[in-house]
Amino acid sequence: MKIELIESGYFLADGGAMFGAIPKLAWKRRYPCNDENQCRLTMRCVLVRTGCGRVILIDTGAGNKQLKALSYYKFSELIDLEEALLSKGVTADMVTDVVLSHLHFDHCGYATVKDSPSHSARPAFPNATYWVGETQWNNFIHPTPLEADAYFPENLLPVQESGKLSLVSEDTDLCQEVSLRLYNGHTPGQLAVYMNHPSGTVVFAGDVIPLAASVSAEWISAYDTYPVISYHEKVRMLEEAVQQKQILIYCHDAYTACSTIKKINNFYKVDKKIALQDGELPQCQ
Repeated sequence: MKIELIESGYFLADGGAMFGAIPKLAWKRRYPCNDENQCRLTMRCVLVRTGCGRVILIDTGAGNKQLKALSYYKFSELIDLEEALLSKGVTADMVTDVVLSHLHFDHCGYATVKDSPSHSARPAFPNATYWVGETQWNNFIHPTPLEADAYFPENLLPVQESGKLSLVSEDTDLCQEVSLRLYNGHTPGQLAVYMNHPSGTVVFAGDVIPLAASVSAEWISAYDTYPVISYHEKVRMLEEAVQQKQILIYCHDAYTACSTIKKINNFYKVDKKIALQDGELPQCQ
């Protein structure tokens, strides 16, 4: 298995929103912000090539279709995801699976692209099956007031119309090396991806744990629509990560891509940060 991280671009988010009820005096020791209280976040995607021949893309970043509507977030260094994959020897047609942790704009914007001159959206990866949590899809179609502004129909409806959408209603093995698990709290039906890498199990945590600074179980983002559920789901993920020495990939942390976790006196903490080699996880620790 080969796992490579792709930084699809950056945006700014309010620190108070990212850390919820945690005072700035506490969170600023772990994560920097500018004078306007904005934190620089990445939109980290993952390319997985398995031994059985699957080419899997996890999340796609924001893309460029809604930049005007989302100008508040001050996107920067956005990449053309198709070109980024080509630099790794992967064409859009070669992608067999696209796993979308959830359907907020910063995770699925490049799931579709617009053609010229019609400007109609189409799936960016025409041969791929797109995997989405079933309850997340239902939430996308009928969003709560707290999430409605985070969903854009053109990001996923063309995928459904193409027949390429596969909804996940229970924990599912994508293949022998990759499994999808459902986590609620941040949003219903979020998918976390578990990968059996030579270094051990690697977990794309999504917004269950978006930052290394968010590892503490009580540090829940204000963006989480069901914070108490988020707490319990985070503990579930962290406890297994500690016991099995798993590596967590943080989808939004601009400074720490991945780490292992330790537990000291019932508190979860970052243990070892994993050094990448040209964006790729090493074959052994």
